[in-house]
Amino acid sequence: MTLSLFVVLFFNLNMDWLSAGNNNDWIMLTDKEQLKMIIKESETIPIIIYKHSTRCGLSSMTKNMLDKGWGQLKPHSKLYYLDLLRYREVSRMIAEKFNVRHQSPQILIIKKGESVFDTSHFNINVEAILENL
Repeated sequence: MTLSLFVVLFFNLNMDWLSAGNNNDWIMLTDKEQLKMIIKESETIPIIIYKHSTRCGLSSMTKNMLDKGWGQLKPHSKLYYLDLLRYREVSRMIAEKFNVRHQSPQILIIKKGESVFDTSHFNINVEAILENL
């Protein structure tokens, strides 16, 4: 198998199996009504929304990194996970409501009903999230 064929196969398959450190404490974001609840919750606690593509190797590596940083993030926020392939409409609503360009993977921090921080791809890291909580 050539390297280029390996790369194509690697990034086009469902890469969730890479996330050996899966954390089952993520709150699954699956419907529009939850988004209303998140906005209300964000009045009292910062909300982290992680938009994840199950077909993307980078998303899986990012989720693994976030799982490893769970202990640092959990005491300061509530963490929501959005499978944007299964819940595309919710992903669109997030982009519209918080005036952010859709990216994957992507992190948004919601405080007092507003997105105060968003980043994507290789810019996602626990330190940046903590700085913006």
